[in-house]
Amino acid sequence: MLHKLKQNFLFFILFCITYTSFFAQNVTNDIVTADNIRTVQLSNGSDFSGIPILRLGESFKITFDDINGDESDYYYRINHYNFDWTPSSLYKNEYLDGFDEIRIVNYENSFNTLQMYSHYTLNIPNEDTRGLKVSGNYQIEIYNDDDETVLVRKLIVYEPSTTVKVYTKRSRNLKYIDSKQSVQFEISSPNEILRNPNKTVKTLVMQNNDITNAITNLVPQFTLANDLVYKYDQESSFWGGNEFLFFDNKNVRASNVSIRSIELKDIYNNYLYTNIVRANRKYTYNPDINGGFVVRNLDAENNNTEADYVWMHFSLECYKPIDGGQIHLYGNFNNYKLDKSTLLEFNKERGIYYNKRLFKQGFYNYKYVLLRPDGTIDPGFISGNFDETENEYTVIPYYRAPGARYDRAIGKGIGNSSSITN
Repeated sequence: MLHKLKQNFLFFILFCITYTSFFAQNVTNDIVTADNIRTVQLSNGSDFSGIPILRLGESFKITFDDINGDESDYYYRINHYNFDWTPSSLYKNEYLDGFDEIRIVNYENSFNTLQMYSHYTLNIPNEDTRGLKVSGNYQIEIYNDDDETVLVRKLIVYEPSTTVKVYTKRSRNLKYIDSKQSVQFEISSPNEILRNPNKTVKTLVMQNNDITNAITNLVPQFTLANDLVYKYDQESSFWGGNEFLFFDNKNVRASNVSIRSIELKDIYNNYLYTNIVRANRKYTYNPDINGGFVVRNLDAENNNTEADYVWMHFSLECYKPIDGGQIHLYGNFNNYKLDKSTLLEFNKERGIYYNKRLFKQGFYNYKYVLLRPDGTIDPGFISGNFDETENEYTVIPYYRAPGARYDRAIGKGIGNSSSITN
C-alpha cells in the first residue's frame, strides 16, 4: 500500500512538472489561432512593428478584422507575466485597474469591398478597464462566445526609471565582421540602487522589435557607480540580414514597381515580380520600415473599413528545392510567425518557390527566411547578411528587487545600426 502511494505521489509530481513546462513554453507563442482573424495592429497613435513597447500609463488600442464578416461577439482578458513569459504571481487587481473579460463593443462592417469583414477596435483605457497599474510583460487574449481563443498578443509596459544607452558595433571576430552586428549598452539608474544586479537585473535585446530572435541571457560585465555596463561581442550579436523587400497595393487595380499584373476573380489577385536570392550578391541600400506595414487604400476615406483584401502572389527564383528545410515569408504582417500561410511550395516546372496569401491593402515589408529542421530560423539564407544593413535595436532592462513578486520593466533604450562603428 505504501509503495503504491509513493508511485501515485511521484506520478503527480511528474505531471505537475510536465504541465508547468508545457504551459511555460506555450505562453510564449503569439498565435492567431483562427484563420478568419486578420491584420492585427496595436497602436499608441503610431503603429508598432513587432512587439509593442508602451510607457506605463500610456493609452493604446488593438484592432483586427474578422473576414467572416458576421459581427461575432469577442471578449478580451489581460494577464501579467514574468520576464520569461511565465505567469506572474500577482493577482488581477494588483496589475489591472478595473475589469477584463468584457465584450468588445466597438466594431464596424466593411464598406464597398469585395471581401466582407468586420473591423474590431479595443481601446485601453475604457470605462471597464481603466488601465495597467504596474510595468512588465503582458498578454492580451481575444476569445469568442465559446471561450475559444482567436488571438493572443504580447506587449511590454515599462516605467522610465533608468536611462539605457545603446551602441551598435561591428563584430570583433573577423569571420563575422561583414555579416554580424553587435549590440553594446549601458544602464544608468540614478534614483534607485539595483541590488545584486547579476541576479536581479535581466535584459531583453531585440532586433527590429522581433522577439522571436531576442537575446535574454546577458549579465552586466562590470559596474561604474550606478551604471551597469554590457560590452559583449559575440554574446550580444545579431546577423545583419538585409533590407526588407516590399509591395504597395494601395491602388488595387494598377500595377507598379513591385506588382507585375492584376487579375479579378472573386476578389482581386496581385502578382508580384519574381524575387531573386540575394545572399550571393553585394549589399544594395533599399530604405524599408524594418518589417512593418501600413494599411491604406488610395480611394478610401476610412482605411479601417474601406481597404479591401487581396490575394498576393509571391515567387522566389530557385532552381532546386531546399533539402531538409522550408522557405517562409517573414514580416510583421502576422507578427513574425511562421505557419502554413507563409510557407512557399516548390514548383519544379518553373524552378520557383511560390506562395499565395491574403493581405489587406497597403504597404508591406517582407523577406524570405529558411526554417531549418531543428526549428531555428536562418534569416540570411536567401537574403544574405551584411553589416551595412539598417536595423533598429531595442534594449529593455527588468529588475526584481529582493523579496519582490514580479519583474519590473524599468526602461527602454534604442540604437540604430546606421551609426555602426568598429
